[in-house]
Amino acid sequence: MGEMTSKLSAQDMAELAALADGTLPADRRASLEARVAARPELRDALDRQRRAVVATRAAASEPVPASLRTRVHRTGGDRATGRRRARLVPGLAFGGALAAATAIVLALVLTGAPSGPTVADAARLAASPPTGPAPGRLDGSKSKLAAQVDGVVFPDLARAYGWKPIGVRSDEVDGRAATVVYYEKGGKRIGYVVLAGSAIPGPSGAHAVNRQGVRYEALDVDGRPTVTWEGLGHTCVITGATSRSELLTLASWHGGGTLRY
Repeated sequence: MGEMTSKLSAQDMAELAALADGTLPADRRASLEARVAARPELRDALDRQRRAVVATRAAASEPVPASLRTRVHRTGGDRATGRRRARLVPGLAFGGALAAATAIVLALVLTGAPSGPTVADAARLAASPPTGPAPGRLDGSKSKLAAQVDGVVFPDLARAYGWKPIGVRSDEVDGRAATVVYYEKGGKRIGYVVLAGSAIPGPSGAHAVNRQGVRYEALDVDGRPTVTWEGLGHTCVITGATSRSELLTLASWHGGGTLRY
């Protein structure tokens, strides 16, 4: 199977990586899934990509047991196998001082790891309707709403940008608790999602922007502009019917220093 996967084009691998982490646009997903169903080498490559995404997510959120590190060192001599996997997972390559982290990820791919949500999953939750009324403004604040997840407070975007809160949704994304606050302006709606628990890995292929020491990643999910970042150790996502540039402005608003990220 290794010879077949080595013949895949860079575009094939990029699309498989996007399908595996949930960022492939919806209009291209059905066509690629049909190709995967018809070609064993694509099925093998997609399976490796998905296991690598799961393994990376687990490695990013959990300490690596000493027993696993020992097993990695004992089995790390198969360089040819490592090279083949590196070609299959272009967005997950590491180098230099991070070589040990690569080995741990590869070991997790081989041994299995628990699944979890992706940024694309969180963005899709924001497309669901609200289930509760809009939160009010936090008492005495001009920049915060009375809604938060583990200390991550949702911003009041009405005064500064005209986006009024219209509803809230408490739900789960692949077993992880999530809260969405919905905002509306001029008949357009956006959703601001905060996942409970530790931050998950960012999407592959996103456009990264650094503002005031925070890294924001911009991408499209099912044709909707989306921005994700880490706020107080949690994954935050904002998505909806406006431009990426406006979403970046809203995501990076600090409310005159009252909002912490």
